[in-house]
Parts: sequence; structure tokens; C-alpha cells
Amino acid sequence: MNENKKVALIIGAGDATGGAIARRFAREGYVACVTRRSLDKLQPLLEDIRGEGGEAHGFASDARREEQVAELVESIERDIGPIEVMVFNIGANVPCSILEETARKYFKIWEMACFSGFLTSQAVAKRMVGRGRGTILFTGATAGLRGAAGFAAFAGAKHGIRALAQSMARELGPLNVHVAHVVVDGAIDTAFIRDSFPELYAKKDQDGILDPEHIADSYWFLHAQPRDAWTFELDLRPWMERW
Repeated sequence: MNENKKVALIIGAGDATGGAIARRFAREGYVACVTRRSLDKLQPLLEDIRGEGGEAHGFASDARREEQVAELVESIERDIGPIEVMVFNIGANVPCSILEETARKYFKIWEMACFSGFLTSQAVAKRMVGRGRGTILFTGATAGLRGAAGFAAFAGAKHGIRALAQSMARELGPLNVHVAHVVVDGAIDTAFIRDSFPELYAKKDQDGILDPEHIADSYWFLHAQPRDAWTFELDLRPWMERW
């Protein structure tokens, strides 16, 4: 392990928020280690970061599988450097009426959006506590504060990840590990929103949807906070979003 390198591990480095967070930390000199279940989907992000002069490594990893998470963390710590920051950014926003929801899909959404957060954060926390420092950031949603009609599975998972973050923050904060939860409340500038909700996407010109790069700035802000003024929970929403 190269102790001179600082690693930012992004679990769920998608094309929008996760990718923006990885680029933001890479610009600050961190080695961006990014994961998705498909390595091919990470190639554009890796090329972007390297093209800007940063260092990036991609990993095909299923965060729901304990053995894969253990191998991911071990390989990064052994071959690249200490994980100073971990961002859990896996989403599973799949609407369905409670009258039609299946046990299989409900469990899968919980696995993706909650259980995998436990596995990854626990594995990384053990390393951070041993070093006496670190930051763990969870991407949350409005569903973690209140469950909307038709989103029972997603709301259950997001409530769970928020509770996990709270418990970890209280336990690990005194050990100099900063744990924070970010409530992203609003539509994000993504291809999915552009193609599926054109009327909503039209608000982009009025700053009415969240820019992934601006979300990423807030994640860096949380990590860079002095420990005499740590934030646990940060809400991000466009100025015109009703809440």
C-alpha cells in the first residue's frame, strides 16, 4: 500500500452523481476508485478523470455480495492506497403500488439501497478506525424522511440507510471517522430525467433541477470540514422545489 496516496472509493459511480463525485475528488488529488456491476460502463468516467490528469481505477463489483466487498476493499488497500473517503451512492428508485409489489422485488431494492450500504461501510470503517481517520458519506433521498404513495420498497430501504448512517455517526464520530448523510431532494440532471420527464427537465434553464457537479461540491465540502464543526445531515434541493 502506498501511504502517500489518498483514495476516494465511490460505490455506485453512475453517469451522473457518482461520476461527478469521483471527478471532484480526483481534482483534489485523490485516487478515484469507482465501482459498478459492469466494468464497461465505467470506461467513459475513467477516461474523463485520466484525461484531466487524475488517477482512476475501475472495479466490477456487486456491493450486495459480502465476499466481493471484502475483496474490493482488500485489493484497494493493498495495491493502491488507504481509503480516506467512501461514498455509498447506489440507488434503487423503482415505483410500485403496495398492492402489486412482489416479495422478490421488495427484497432486491432493500439489498441494493440498504444492505449493500451496510456491507461496504462496515468493511471500510474497520480500516478507517484502525488508522484513526476517515469519511463515510451516504447518498440519501426524500424517501428516507417520508414514504410517498407507490414507493414503499424504496422508502423502506432509504429509511434504513439513513438509520444506519445515524448509528454509525454516533459510534464512529468519537473515533475520528466522519459519517454523513446527504438528502438529495429533487430531480437530477440525467439522461433518464431528460428522456422520461421532458417538462421537468425544462426547468434546467431556471436552475430547477440538481446539477451533479454541484452535488459533488457538497460531498467535498463535507469531507473537508474541520472536525470541530462536522455536519451529519445535509439537504440539497433546487430553490423552486416544494418541500
